[in-house]
Amino acid sequence: MLGEKAGSIALKETTKPINSGKYGLPAMETHNVGSGELLGHDVMARATFTAEMRPDGSWLGECLAGVIFCSEGAATFRCNGVGNMTESGGVAFKGGASFETTASALSELNGKFYMFTYDSDSEGNAEWILYPCI
Repeated sequence: MLGEKAGSIALKETTKPINSGKYGLPAMETHNVGSGELLGHDVMARATFTAEMRPDGSWLGECLAGVIFCSEGAATFRCNGVGNMTESGGVAFKGGASFETTASALSELNGKFYMFTYDSDSEGNAEWILYPCI
């Protein structure tokens, strides 16, 4: 079961192709940066993730290096998801994320798993919305 929305972050993507080494299908590396609100705090976010196209045309994505900054501290995160191309040329991912922080303002992130939606358009504008699993 999902709890109420924990926050959303508007992001700008820059993407480059990388070698997937699998099935002769494409893979991408995406860097994003943006800002929004998380747990009632204004935040900035940066992340790098990779995604590989699978034989069915869907994408399997993984972020091993992400960080959230707020005036009271920072948190790191990792996430995985599955996405599909949209008719408008963007991509829609759904997945899960986990966080770590020593910042008391963001401590609610610790020890929980968050589900997310990540939707981007063909211009590299994206929105990441997080929901706690309860």
